[in-house]
Amino acid sequence: MSAGFVAGQVRARALARNALGPGRVRAIAQAGSLTEALARLAATPYGKRLPVVPTLDAAQHAVAESLLWHLRVLAGWLPPQGVVALRSLAGAFEIANIDGLLQRLEGRPAEEPYALGALATAWRALEDASDTGTVRDRLAASPWGDPGSADPYDIRLFLRLSWASRVSGLDACTGGWAVGAAAVLVAGERFGDGRELPEAALGRAQRLIGRAAAEAPTVPAMAGRLARGVRWSLAGIDDAAGLWQAETRCWRRLERDGAALLRGSAFGLGPVVGAAAVMAADVRRVRAALETAALGGGPAEAYDEVA
Repeated sequence: MSAGFVAGQVRARALARNALGPGRVRAIAQAGSLTEALARLAATPYGKRLPVVPTLDAAQHAVAESLLWHLRVLAGWLPPQGVVALRSLAGAFEIANIDGLLQRLEGRPAEEPYALGALATAWRALEDASDTGTVRDRLAASPWGDPGSADPYDIRLFLRLSWASRVSGLDACTGGWAVGAAAVLVAGERFGDGRELPEAALGRAQRLIGRAAAEAPTVPAMAGRLARGVRWSLAGIDDAAGLWQAETRCWRRLERDGAALLRGSAFGLGPVVGAAAVMAADVRRVRAALETAALGGGPAEAYDEVA
């Protein structure tokens, strides 16, 4: 293993120790108001990036920015192979930027783009696109691939499945995470929203979860047609109403596997991927806690169900 990976693993483990964990985040969720929640959050590693104007959207954006910043710092310690992996993992932030671009092109307000730096895949080519046709063309010329149409819905769905495809190829753990999450996404589109997948998105979905699963008539049938190693994502879910549980299960699996990778002694990408997973799960939990606090807190059990 190169010296770069050794340094990167050390840095990854150090960054992952900044995660607050369920107990500390639960206390933020029960603060009773957004103001009090932010005051508690300010005393944590997330406090450095909190906004001056404490709106919920701005605070949640700042919390996510902290993860992206840590990934960018981590990339600076890694050899090229590690940077490529982190760029794939950071694809969620580029998708958020593209979502915002599409919203602005539709005449709707959108949050500020994330500063991707070296973790950008195609954002530099996309950010000045003046219409959705240009967005499609520039995506088609990038590692994201051709979304098949210039319709914003088609682009958004294709990007998420394309991201899952990119992440699935990193290692065994990320493959399980990506395919499991893709199955939940496809089930939500088909059985929750009642939409059949556009052609380009369907092609990605079939390659990820299998043609039989992608075309299954019900959620339980889809679960049964998934590869044995990813059936956990939809196991026991009877219909679309239970898909929120499947999504939560995916996040908990991500965090548990990430923690195991951090504890392991394997060389290479394992601890780096593990740190990214643990930090991402913590960011999701903190963002949910802020929303809970903004609504006045509430029973801890209600927060725990979604976080």
